Amino acid sequence: MSCWRCLVALLLTHNCKKRCKNLCILVSLCFASTGATAAEKPFLRLEESIEAMGTTYSIVLYGEDRYQMRNAAEQAFEEVRRLDQLLSNYRPESEWSMMNRLAAQQPVKVSAELFQLLSACQEWWRLSQGAFDISVGALMRVWGFYKGTGRLPHRAEIRQALERVGWRHVRLDPQTGMVHFLRSGVELDPGGIGKGYAVDRMVSILQHNGIRQAMVSAGGSSIYGLGAPPGEPRGWRVSIRDPRNPDSTIEQVFLRNGSLSTSGTYEKFFRAEGRIWSHIMDPRTGYPAQGMLSVSVLAPKTVDSEAWTKPVFINGRRWASKHLPAPLRAFVCEDNTNKSCEWLQ
Repeated sequence: MSCWRCLVALLLTHNCKKRCKNLCILVSLCFASTGATAAEKPFLRLEESIEAMGTTYSIVLYGEDRYQMRNAAEQAFEEVRRLDQLLSNYRPESEWSMMNRLAAQQPVKVSAELFQLLSACQEWWRLSQGAFDISVGALMRVWGFYKGTGRLPHRAEIRQALERVGWRHVRLDPQTGMVHFLRSGVELDPGGIGKGYAVDRMVSILQHNGIRQAMVSAGGSSIYGLGAPPGEPRGWRVSIRDPRNPDSTIEQVFLRNGSLSTSGTYEKFFRAEGRIWSHIMDPRTGYPAQGMLSVSVLAPKTVDSEAWTKPVFINGRRWASKHLPAPLRAFVCEDNTNKSCEWLQ
């Protein structure tokens, strides 16, 4: 029997006092039931992905209008394609590649967007005490991680590459928006921030198109959770892989209007001389960082979570406990069988 039929039946009963009391209760239940029905209206789900910037970008979103959802997703993917033309160091025609080719010859005028991103990288370099440094391009090449899986270079090669690494060789002029490399061979590498920046731009476009529930992922290592999926008010469930057994999960987090990025030795590495050499380079020594297996960082923006995984990985747990800015949190797994993975903040 529906709520309204119950009300009619109740009005026809003879006990007025009991009738009025029960009527108030039933009216409340009836309106509560009506509200619950509206709240439980099923959402549509859309999941799509594309290949860009050397990785897979995926979107999972919920909404009530499939046309709106598809339009929002396509605009977000179009933004990734645009950023591929801006930030890729694999595309000779990109603005980033053009800057790398010409900035040692003369100051190069770059777009306001690129200049702002480079300025942010310079600030991360300062805050990380030099551990985050996008000028590692020469080192990534000599170690074979640029378009490759890696190789063990001679120490003389590393010394020569180090001479072309460091922000002391880069000048940013905020008045003119120009970039100048002070020596030849300097090469900036967008690998430490490109995915995070792209994810944040995609989220912004989804929001602009009225999307309130979505998860955006770049290669599964840089993820943003917008709102919360239906039935899970805590947010989007994201698993952190066990670096000693990447097929299993070591921790889970819930992302609600926040991001998680992870860097680990299992992403890209090679074995030589009885050791594992990963792609996470310490720009101060010229060698891949040692002592960590993986680092995951929670942050309000994905570009920050991605950028900060590198200095935490390179500088280690003690440094991160003192220098990781609030409200960021880090989950670290050290390369030490006597210590388990743990949250630092």
